[in-house]
Amino acid sequence: MSSETVGDLTRAWRKRRGKSQLDLALDADVSARHLSFVESGRASASRELLLRLGERLSMPLRDRNRLLVAGGYAPVFNARTLDDPDMEPALTAISAVLDASAPYPALVVDPSWNLVRANRPAQKLLEGLPTRLTTPPVNVLRATLDPEGLAPRIANLPEWRHHLLARLRADFNASGNAGLLTLHDELAAIPVAAGKTSPAQTARIAVPLMLSIPGGPVLSLISTTTVFGTAHDVTLAELTLESFFPADAQTRDFFLAHG
Repeated sequence: MSSETVGDLTRAWRKRRGKSQLDLALDADVSARHLSFVESGRASASRELLLRLGERLSMPLRDRNRLLVAGGYAPVFNARTLDDPDMEPALTAISAVLDASAPYPALVVDPSWNLVRANRPAQKLLEGLPTRLTTPPVNVLRATLDPEGLAPRIANLPEWRHHLLARLRADFNASGNAGLLTLHDELAAIPVAAGKTSPAQTARIAVPLMLSIPGGPVLSLISTTTVFGTAHDVTLAELTLESFFPADAQTRDFFLAHG
């Protein structure tokens, strides 16, 4: 039996989203009095209300299951493994997107930023890194910011590091995954190599990853993020596709020539 209560979970997520009881009650189409009673444990919530609260609070599917279990109901969202036959259509779609991204790098990560899938251009960027960084599970952020990883090749390391750490904080705020805070603190403790400074700021539309290629140019890449917005499986909902596209003609020409 879970020791978590509906009140504890609802209150924690409501505060995480910056909502008052009245705000949430209006969003969930329930009286503020009843919501107050649910949070205090003086009243039970129906299965439908718990699902509605989870949706209005944009809780991850994993936590919506926790809310249901705390209320005495069975979870409704499956958490299939990636090798489950039911996941085949989703994995086919993921593979199609990865293949279509070539010759530019693209990869899929789990909620802890561990590598799930990568196309060949993305795999090539990780070639030559130490075994400790490339032995599964490969943590993409650790492989990026580690002094023996990609970090020495990132021309704008302070700027890119700041961007990645901000992403981690945002991911934690969205998911409540405490492991992301641990990873954030680990990566934030890595000192930036002396002499590493960001290039002068320009009128950018996004923060680029500026990656030096041994014997080649400095590539400038803009990243985009894609998720399965209609996923009803916990595992699928937690996957993120990171795609990188050229921010200048030199980078475009390099990948077209080496794709």
